[in-house]
Amino acid sequence: MIETAQAFGVDIGGSGIKAAPVDLEQGQFAEPRLKILTPEVSTPDSVAQIVRQQLDHFEVPEDVPVGIAFPAPIKPGRKLDFMANLDQSWIGVDVTEVFSAACGRPVTVVNDADAAGLAEQQFGAAKGQDGFVIATTLGTGIGTALIYDGVLIPNSELGHIELPKGKGDAEKWASSAVREREDLDYKKWAKRLTKYYGLLETYLNPDLFVVGGGVSRVSEKFLPYIDIKTPIVPATLRNAAGIVGAAYYATTKRNGQ
Repeated sequence: MIETAQAFGVDIGGSGIKAAPVDLEQGQFAEPRLKILTPEVSTPDSVAQIVRQQLDHFEVPEDVPVGIAFPAPIKPGRKLDFMANLDQSWIGVDVTEVFSAACGRPVTVVNDADAAGLAEQQFGAAKGQDGFVIATTLGTGIGTALIYDGVLIPNSELGHIELPKGKGDAEKWASSAVREREDLDYKKWAKRLTKYYGLLETYLNPDLFVVGGGVSRVSEKFLPYIDIKTPIVPATLRNAAGIVGAAYYATTKRNGQ
């Protein structure tokens, strides 16, 4: 692994597993990432073996912190009780144990939206922001990360908040995937996002919203039309945030923070 990297990050998604060494002084990849398609049957063993393959590819030394962004709520020492985007055989599994055993070293696992939020707070759009930040990822679903004065409040699932007037689960009505499926133009989609972010604003009174996910690269097409009072800005790390945030989180845990 290249000398400018202090940690290694992995971002596990329903379609791809991405990994790279991370330069934590710059908040960016130290080498180009390696992406491997998520197995069609994404069991714990099949996914963990890909992570091991990525570690071997980059020749990651055993003393380097390894962080894994994972698409489910993660509670250390407890088995998984919910899984949306990988095989259901993950339920009842201690995710950290599975990856540590497959990789032959201790690893740190964090919810993927939390990893992205931490990356934005440390290196991106929320850097230097005091108070309460809500970072969201708009993609297949809606991920959320809550950060107060730089401290992560883990495992929020506010993409599943119930919207009023029978609109139901927020991510089933306002995610980026829904926009594509229903062929909504960006202004119409922004009206849906206004209802979603407006509800979070009313309930939680954040100081800043950060909007991430792949769609953040075209934020100028929809962010100006989200009509709320709270400042709302696009993420700057975009799809790199999961890897960078996982690597950063692993380092903080290694240092006892």
